[in-house]
Amino acid sequence: MAATKGKTNKKPSLLINVYLFAYNFIQVLGWSYLLFQIINFYVNPPKSQSLWDVVKYTVGIFQNAAFIEIINVATGLVKSNLTVTIQQVLSRVAIVAAIAFIPDTSDSPGLPLALTAWCFAEITRYSYYGFNIFGYIPYLIIWARYTFFYVLYPVGVSGELLVYWTSLGYVGRTKMWSIEMPNKLNIAFSLWSAIAMVMLVYIPLFPQMYMHMVNQRKKTLGSPETKKIQKKVQ
Repeated sequence: MAATKGKTNKKPSLLINVYLFAYNFIQVLGWSYLLFQIINFYVNPPKSQSLWDVVKYTVGIFQNAAFIEIINVATGLVKSNLTVTIQQVLSRVAIVAAIAFIPDTSDSPGLPLALTAWCFAEITRYSYYGFNIFGYIPYLIIWARYTFFYVLYPVGVSGELLVYWTSLGYVGRTKMWSIEMPNKLNIAFSLWSAIAMVMLVYIPLFPQMYMHMVNQRKKTLGSPETKKIQKKVQ
């Protein structure tokens, strides 16, 4: 008797689904609160605090919580590309680290741009993931996830690059975290050069990421399943 080919897809347990939904729900709340903080900062500006002073703890908590996503993918709880997930998480954490440890970046014009773009992107993304756990995603969430990026990607990337650009002056003057030759270990490291290299990486990566989302939008919003959802909503 011939063995049947194919793998049986095991559905996640109720406990796992509750955990994943709770994580996504908390992230939606966190990024929504951050967006409120940003708006409130400009509507009712405090006298002696910068934007970073107001939002730093919220950003630190919810952005660094994204490390949980790496664990979720690595353990198989979430089906996604581990390498891509690590790159996405670390790229954001690097920005937060630059703002936290390099004084000049807290006043960078790129900070509100990056944070605002992150807020809208993450609220949409985590809402999408949360609903997907139950097997039903409202069309409005699908549309937002595959449409907002047209604006959010350029705004977010511009903000991130401005933050890095602002940091270069301070790092160059102070030679922060840099190792110069000669020394006993016979090694050299320049944080300024490292940041500059990261900025250059954006040049080939951004068009690829942007066009990937454009293609995903065509596939997703043009699919029969999505059209059915759209008809139900209308």
